Amino acid sequence: MKQSLTTTLSIIAFLCCSIASLAQSKHLFNGTDLSGWHSDVPDHDKNPDIRPSFLVRNGLLVSMGNPKGHLITDATYQNYRIEVQYRFSAKPGNCGVLVHASTPRALYGMFPKSLEVQMQNQNAGDFWCIEEDITVPDMEARRGPKENWGVNGNKQRRIKRMADNVEKPVGEWNKMIVECLDDKVKVWVNNKLVNYGYNCTAKSGQIAIQAEGSEVEFRKVTLKPIKKLSKD
Repeated sequence: MKQSLTTTLSIIAFLCCSIASLAQSKHLFNGTDLSGWHSDVPDHDKNPDIRPSFLVRNGLLVSMGNPKGHLITDATYQNYRIEVQYRFSAKPGNCGVLVHASTPRALYGMFPKSLEVQMQNQNAGDFWCIEEDITVPDMEARRGPKENWGVNGNKQRRIKRMADNVEKPVGEWNKMIVECLDDKVKVWVNNKLVNYGYNCTAKSGQIAIQAEGSEVEFRKVTLKPIKKLSKD
C-alpha cells in the first residue's frame, strides 16, 4: 500500500512539473509607434515613397490593407500565447496573424514562410500553410483529399476551423488567442476554441500581421511566454 501511494505521488509530482505556466505578458504594440516591428512590402522596393501599409492612428495599430505586405516582429519567439484584439473598421475583409515566420517572401514573392492563422471575416481561426505544415484531427474532412495537400503553389494549404459563428459584427472588437507550445498550435476566437493542430514543422519564429486588402484596427497585441516547468 505504501509503495503504491509513493508511486502515485511520484506520478502526480511529475505531471505537475510538466505543466506549462504563463509568464508575465509583454506588449508587442506599445500604443504609440511601431517599435519592435519592421514592414516587408514588396511594392516599396520599386517606390520607396509609397504610402505606409501599417501605421498608428488614435492609439491603434492599423493595417491599411494596401499596399499588401507584412508587419513583422524584429524578435523571434518560441512557446508563447499571443492575444490580438481587432476589428474590421469599415467593412468585412481579410487579414491574418502569422506565427513561426522565417524566410521572407517565400510564397508568391509576398508571404513569409510561416503558419497563418486566418482573420478573414467568417473564417477566423482557419490555418493556412505557407511553406510550413501542421496536422489536425479530421484532416481530410477539413483540408480535402490527401493527394491535394501541400504548402505552396496550388496545393490545398487551407485547413478549416472547427467552429463557426464565433466572430462579432463588423465594427465590434474580436479577441483572438494563438497558443504555440512545442509543435502544437491552438486558436481561440472570442473565447471559443476554433482550431488545434500538432506536428507543426516549425516551433519558433517571428510573428507577422498582414496587410491583405482590408483596413483592420488592432487595439491590443500582447504576448505571454509559456515557461515549461520541470521537476528540477
